[in-house]
Amino acid sequence: MGLEGHREVDMKRLEAQVAPAEVAPFDEDDFKQYPALKKGYIGPGVLGAGNESGIRYLLDPRIVDGTQWITGADQYNQHVLHLTAGRDFTGDGVIEAAEILDGDVCPSCGSAVEIARGIEIGHIFQLGTKYAEALELTVRDENDKPVTPTMGSYGVGVSRCLAAVAEASLDDNGLCWPREIAPADFHIVSAGKEGTAHGPYAEELAALLEAAGLRVLLDDRPKTSPGVKFKDAELIGIPTIVVVGRGLNNEDDPTIEVKDRKTGDREDISTSTIVDHLIALAN
Repeated sequence: MGLEGHREVDMKRLEAQVAPAEVAPFDEDDFKQYPALKKGYIGPGVLGAGNESGIRYLLDPRIVDGTQWITGADQYNQHVLHLTAGRDFTGDGVIEAAEILDGDVCPSCGSAVEIARGIEIGHIFQLGTKYAEALELTVRDENDKPVTPTMGSYGVGVSRCLAAVAEASLDDNGLCWPREIAPADFHIVSAGKEGTAHGPYAEELAALLEAAGLRVLLDDRPKTSPGVKFKDAELIGIPTIVVVGRGLNNEDDPTIEVKDRKTGDREDISTSTIVDHLIALAN
């Protein structure tokens, strides 16, 4: 196949184009069978059904008459410059089997193609008649005659869906789970020192929220610094981070910090209303 040097062959497209023939790379035995082909320096001079090798030579549609190329010279350690398509070589046909690159022109609308990463979350398979035949399965056609149906299957991978959501919603600090599929509604971080009221209050708050039917992740590790807990909370990505910290020490109006993991917005909520506030937030 004649192809631009900066492109690769898309094996799936190639296999589809030449089916039912099978695609296989040349190996050393093949090169021995075709001595005119110099490995690493093959040029169009020996390719083609009417040339020395007799191997059918198909061109990518971008290799049009009048374009000039650098190719192998069919001799070791030599190349040919300014080889002109249509004058110095021709193909036996055209095949569209090149890898698509960012910026290529869409054949349907004429706009530039934009390549973006994706993740496969579902499969569709054509099973043919193999299993229908094994099951002796038949249906009636329009003429009321029994025929063997062509079967197919499809499936959606739950774990792949989670991976897709995680990849689409994460930021530089970690995951940012949407509340609908988050493993918990709230991540409570006890940021006080061991032996203070912060730990018992965090446990009490977690119990009240769980009693209301909410899912809570409580970080009450006694010997872990608040900074590490905060970083871990951002990494895990529960939608709302609830910090039981210095605000609890305010005797006049003790408060709890509520942080939105996605936006980073913070607000201090009085302990007298914190449970109702969080329940409303989750709903």
